[in-house]
Amino acid sequence: MGVAQHRVARRRPAGWTIVALLVAILVAAPLLTVPASLLDGDALAGTGGRLLPEALRASIVLALGVGAGTLLLGGALAALVSFYDFPGRGWLEWMLVLPLAMPAYVLVFVLLGQYDADGTLQRALRSVLGDGFVLPDVRSTWGAIAVLTLVLYPYVFVLGRAAFLEQSRDTFEAARVLGLKHHQAVVRLALRSARPGLAAGVALAVMEALADFGAVNLLNYRALTDAIYRLWYGAFDRDGALQLATVLLGLALGLLLVERMLRGRARYLGALTRGEAVVPRRLHGARAALALALPALLLTVVLVLPLAQLVAWAVGSLDEPGLASRLAGDAGTSLLLGAAAAVLASLLATVIAYGRRVSPSRTGAALARLTTLGYALPGSVVAVAVYAPLAWIDRRIIGAGRDLFDADLGLLFTGSVLGLLFAYIVRFHALALFAVGARLARLDPAYDDAARSLGADRTRVLAEVHAPLLWPGIATAALLVFVEVVKELPATALLRPLGGDTLAIAVWEATKDSRFDTAALPALLIVLVGLVPTILLARIARAGTRLERGVLEAGPPAA
Repeated sequence: MGVAQHRVARRRPAGWTIVALLVAILVAAPLLTVPASLLDGDALAGTGGRLLPEALRASIVLALGVGAGTLLLGGALAALVSFYDFPGRGWLEWMLVLPLAMPAYVLVFVLLGQYDADGTLQRALRSVLGDGFVLPDVRSTWGAIAVLTLVLYPYVFVLGRAAFLEQSRDTFEAARVLGLKHHQAVVRLALRSARPGLAAGVALAVMEALADFGAVNLLNYRALTDAIYRLWYGAFDRDGALQLATVLLGLALGLLLVERMLRGRARYLGALTRGEAVVPRRLHGARAALALALPALLLTVVLVLPLAQLVAWAVGSLDEPGLASRLAGDAGTSLLLGAAAAVLASLLATVIAYGRRVSPSRTGAALARLTTLGYALPGSVVAVAVYAPLAWIDRRIIGAGRDLFDADLGLLFTGSVLGLLFAYIVRFHALALFAVGARLARLDPAYDDAARSLGADRTRVLAEVHAPLLWPGIATAALLVFVEVVKELPATALLRPLGGDTLAIAVWEATKDSRFDTAALPALLIVLVGLVPTILLARIARAGTRLERGVLEAGPPAA
């Protein structure tokens, strides 16, 4: 190749970069219909404008509370099981991830049933503390923050623990030589080095809290998601709902910028932390008992007691006619939709993340961030944002079919699961991109350079060099998306085809009528379905860190 041809080739965008940009545009395009609503001259002049101040204040308070709560709870638990050894630590490492399988709206309706005047918890406490004892009202700001913190802290725990496990023993020993105690080294060195992972976990938790609808609606917490739902279904004010959704989109964008600032110049490069893993300090006596008792109490409150209550309610509904056949159909639909969305989301996230690595640019970075904003929007808004362009495409396809073939092709996207799957991708793409991107960023660029110098093209580099190291991130992305799709409620309710009910729809329809017994069994199945991939997620995170450490100790290949 001549010099001129080489210069032209270098100026031409890489194929992977073009594909990544096209995929990012495809995922982000529906979100443009949301801010376009502000082009209306009467934007936020009606009911939406009156609801905005209270809803915006409530959402900001919720975001700050959940952010602080998940950081303290998830970060502390991750540090505990990473740097300290005590009886029961082995099972806590994966058990502490399990609350991720508990949907917030399921935990809320269990709490509401127990908090009622004749609820199980109220009766038990009154028998011990007297008839005058009354628990604080869970339908409050603290109740919303507490519930969402308890079910969302695993995001911080998983990513924080992965970062803690990469800490080098050499670094800790150097800190001890300088006079720092073990807990001081954890606070000053480990927490600071794990800042990118902790910040990413908090960002995911807060974005999920901002987008939550089921829990805040049941708790009568007037956040933006609840206001949007009331405008859409109560006042039938589509424009006002989209305008409030634009405000929520702005909050998500601000959150991503804050998360980027918290990362600072930190990098995930594992090459910076080569060496043997830190040996956890052994705890004895009261400290060991306390280290086990506090996480066990947390799991009892978030998982064991709600599951026991669900089982008790479910037993009372077993004689309901037609229950088995309905549940089998709903469970099958949930599993198929979750698996399909998980595969698509993880593949698309890998394409975008690798495209940015191959040819980093401001345009690619901006588009990649834009694709993650769907995670901060309620599923109902994402469904409508997706429905508008897909309905337009369906009308064109129907028109073309009549003109060319004199046949009615039907609704290809909005009348099938394709539109619902697209909504899932837009809604949960952030989960997949964060997981894959964080994993890919930890891989030393020396591997790329060495493979390229040996003549491998970029596709071969991805397939033969990155894939063996990247699979934990891809699997994590797929599992996170799968769990969220099984739990997803508003988008499924709007876009599901006829006869396509899921477990989440079954729970919601029963909960609306306070039929806790009827809602218990599908809710229990949602939790059980989510438990298996969540356990695998914990194991994959640990196995992936071990794999990466072994590769890092071997060093990058020679060119």
